[in-house]
Amino acid sequence: MWIIRIGVRSSLNFRGQVNVVKGELIPKPESNFVRVKCAKCGNEQVIFDRPSLAPHCSVCNEVLAEPTGGKARLKAEVVQMLG
Repeated sequence: MWIIRIGVRSSLNFRGQVNVVKGELIPKPESNFVRVKCAKCGNEQVIFDRPSLAPHCSVCNEVLAEPTGGKARLKAEVVQMLG
């Protein structure tokens, strides 16, 4: 939901996002970063929850999530949601 104050000049850029001019509220992104724990080796690392490419464990090269075109199908244990 976009909330724009009346009397404040705003414009849409080429991506359809609202440019901030003065005192506008900016919507929170729907995507987050996630700290996951690899099921194979126990290594913890941070991945994006909507990846376009499959993130791999930096230690054992195990696939941590499968991209689906939206939110990823996580194969690793979620330790913490960030941001």
